[in-house]
Amino acid sequence: MTVSQDLVIKNAYLVDPIQNISGERVDLCISNGVIVPKVSERAMVIDVKGALTLAGGIDSHTHVCGAKVNVGRYMSPEDMRAGRTARQGIMYPTSGYTVPTTYGNSYRYSRMGYTTLLEGAMAPLKARHTHEEFAATPLQDMAANVLFDGNWNLFEAAEQQDYRQAAGLIAWMLRAVKGFAVKLTNPGGSEAWGFGDDIASLDESVPNWDVTPREIIDTAIKANEHLDLPHSVHLHCNNLGMPGNYTTTLETMDIPSDLNEKRQTLYMTHIQYHSYGGSTWRTFRSESLAIADAVNKRPHICVDMGQVMFGRTMTMTADGPMEFRLYTLHHNKWSNHDVELETGAGVIPVYYDRNNLVNSIMWAIGLELALSIKSPWQCMLTTDNPNGAPFVKYPEIIALLMSAGYRDEQIATVHKDLAKRAPLPTLERELSFDEIAVMTRAGQARALGIIDEGKGHLSEGAAADISIYPIWPELMDPSVEYEDIISGFSQTLYTVKDGVIVCKDGEVIQKNKNKTFWSDAKVPSAYAAEKNPRFIEIFERFYSVQFRNYAVQDEYVTRGYPLVRTGKWEEE
Repeated sequence: MTVSQDLVIKNAYLVDPIQNISGERVDLCISNGVIVPKVSERAMVIDVKGALTLAGGIDSHTHVCGAKVNVGRYMSPEDMRAGRTARQGIMYPTSGYTVPTTYGNSYRYSRMGYTTLLEGAMAPLKARHTHEEFAATPLQDMAANVLFDGNWNLFEAAEQQDYRQAAGLIAWMLRAVKGFAVKLTNPGGSEAWGFGDDIASLDESVPNWDVTPREIIDTAIKANEHLDLPHSVHLHCNNLGMPGNYTTTLETMDIPSDLNEKRQTLYMTHIQYHSYGGSTWRTFRSESLAIADAVNKRPHICVDMGQVMFGRTMTMTADGPMEFRLYTLHHNKWSNHDVELETGAGVIPVYYDRNNLVNSIMWAIGLELALSIKSPWQCMLTTDNPNGAPFVKYPEIIALLMSAGYRDEQIATVHKDLAKRAPLPTLERELSFDEIAVMTRAGQARALGIIDEGKGHLSEGAAADISIYPIWPELMDPSVEYEDIISGFSQTLYTVKDGVIVCKDGEVIQKNKNKTFWSDAKVPSAYAAEKNPRFIEIFERFYSVQFRNYAVQDEYVTRGYPLVRTGKWEEE
């Protein structure tokens, strides 16, 4: 981390929902990388004259590093020819639009004011490569969801309904691969795909196992909460992208009870893709209102949008069978991969066409969810980057949420039958700067459990991760001046990381060394996976990697930041 000098940001128009600050002129004092009450007279002073000032942005679900991201890069050389920038100052050359190089991702996120990213899905066996790319994404602190959806050891624990055994496995795996949270993608589906099949319902058994997705999800949630991990289980529901899948989503919401006082018990990712009605593509329709109503009634569940935006992008997911179905629709180049005993992956480029009725409905659904879920703390702004769209589309999404007029303007350009299949044209809600601040940083910090690590707010002692935008809320009406919202959120005046100005007027001006959050959950010896003979037996019999060589060495995570958890073992 670069050593910072004392800094004062004067006349900041601060919106900080965690502190209940809703647009107040303040002076922010920074020393040693954190917010402090005062600094010396020698401090550097920047007068931002009422510019919108927020805590650094947090993306709680994005795909920027790791094996499948790299597959997306090398299978699409035409994409890598886009977005090219030459070396400038301290900035490395970059390329790529939908799947940029690591430095391209880091620079573009920083330009938009983002300082913390959660990689949405890391295959444990591929963790070394992910961490190498984390180190080359220097302007954001990083963390990774670890995939457990096809994990044979988790299946055995779920078969026995033994969440303590599952907790021991999860703790060991997160520690071994320096992972942050538990990710389930189409639970059981990736294992079924290894046999050319998929899972159609929550109560269908996984091939060759006496276990169902419902049991996998339930066991993982109970284990996660027993370990008291920072983040909840991060779930990609079964039947993603299928007409009529909203019923599976609603059933899934009934699985968890409220098990955590500080945050949600279940995080349901890219919910747009799970809010589909109809029985075929011909009858495809939005069921966003039913999903939003269910979320409104369940404060222990939060979601992220997974917003689709028109244009080309790259889809990538551990949901292998879904990607194959997408291939049969688009007949585009397609990559499929299996990760032994753990998970799988698929990658395919797509183009979302505003003249296509299905694509128009998908675009509408994400917006409908964000506008219909009453609490912004339960709905995070994402595109499931790059699946719904590259993250550089976030400013446009913000404008769509803040301006009914802009939505109407865009609705006029999409398929003419949209209003027959989706309620978006009837929704009049316009979000405020406070709600946008929740959906892009405060809510994400709470959902990830990193408020105590100084993320998502700018109170005394918080990390001095700050975004200052060329937006003057006291002088504008976002519902009318939506073009200024788009341009303003596209490029900060200043992005401050750990008290250092790393980006000014869109240009990266300072190097930075990030940190990687990972969860270090303590487990009693009786439940330690590494002392479980059956766990070792599965490793020795079926893995191509020996147990002693599996764990990621410290050399790959030189700036690791462990979040230690003692769990709830003593309460038993």
